[in-house]
Amino acid sequence: MIATASPMREKFAGITDTESFGYCLRDFLDRFRENPSYDLIAEEPEMLDPQLKDNGRADAFLASTAAYLALKHQFPVPRWASGNSRALEKPWFAAKTHNLRMILLQESPAAFRVRNLFVSANALSRA
Repeated sequence: MIATASPMREKFAGITDTESFGYCLRDFLDRFRENPSYDLIAEEPEMLDPQLKDNGRADAFLASTAAYLALKHQFPVPRWASGNSRALEKPWFAAKTHNLRMILLQESPAAFRVRNLFVSANALSRA
């Protein structure tokens, strides 16, 4: 039996810590890949920064993810993920060392770069 995918808005409602965010993101990506649908990314999730206090990183990550998945599957990018309301003020890198940061500057997908998130090219890949 295939698990039913929850829309992003529903999936991330009530997240209170970064560990739960990570689990939900991985589960969301798995379910989306089983049955890609615009409906899963169409509605804007609630802002998570008030609970996570991560300077908006999770919010920017959700917008980047929605935009990336939309472009990859030739869906329209949801309006909520189109603007820069979920962009970070300062760049955030998924690496600590200078050399790795330089690699991330080059390979980070555009949907992430425009929001000041610098991640690996395969950041949304799942085994």
